[in-house]
Amino acid sequence: MPDSATRKGSPRPGRPVRAVLDVRGLSARQSSKEAVSAGDLRGNRLLDALPGQERARLADAMHVENHGLKDVLLEPGQPIRYVYFPVTAVVSILTGMEDGSAVEIATIGNEGMVGASIVIGARETVPRQLTQVQVPGTVIRVDADRFSREATDGALRDLAGRYLQAFLAQVSQQVACNGLHSVEERCSRWMLLTHDRVGADEFPLTQEFLSQMLGVRRASVTVAAGALQKGGFIRFNRGRLTILDREGLESTACECYMAIRSEFKRLLGAG
Repeated sequence: MPDSATRKGSPRPGRPVRAVLDVRGLSARQSSKEAVSAGDLRGNRLLDALPGQERARLADAMHVENHGLKDVLLEPGQPIRYVYFPVTAVVSILTGMEDGSAVEIATIGNEGMVGASIVIGARETVPRQLTQVQVPGTVIRVDADRFSREATDGALRDLAGRYLQAFLAQVSQQVACNGLHSVEERCSRWMLLTHDRVGADEFPLTQEFLSQMLGVRRASVTVAAGALQKGGFIRFNRGRLTILDREGLESTACECYMAIRSEFKRLLGAG
């Protein structure tokens, strides 16, 4: 049965989740910004799928940003000023509780966008919902008002709408997974989804951070990860996770991994 206990985590070392969910203390660190042209926009599958003319209309509103682990992109209960298209970064959406605990409800990588709710008219984030970087890397930032104006019709509107449907399917599947499946199955599902989005066999991850994402005790993740390592599927070493046997890891995951992947493929052609 799943471990129902949540663990207090932090979007930055030494800070409780409660502090992170206090919007007065939040700001997204932008370690690198530069305007990019339409010809440079490669790596995010939503943007890459746009016809050249539509992509060119957005080009002057796009900026590249490099983000570190636990950088905040969207703050709880705040106006959505920008939307983000991950290229090499992977982003987590967390729901927080009053006691400072939090659990991840969805991840977003190069298959999608952060802030997709503006497509249906949302102008602010959910009050208890925090969006932060789980795997450091590059995102493409677009002004939200500009995106909304350009997404009223055409391929951009269609792609954003289909992505939002796939994203909501991921959230509902992940909520069910958190309530019904074992910690080991959920660890495998999380690792596989992240592996898909990172596109590399090795990426930064600690067991402490994974326990925060899953909303379980660190000890539970240690046991689950130990079983996966013993099976030869993964290796944890100095804050990094290596996928050694992808097929074997898939055999240990619950049905939710394939359900999420299949829905993205059905709606977007993205596996």
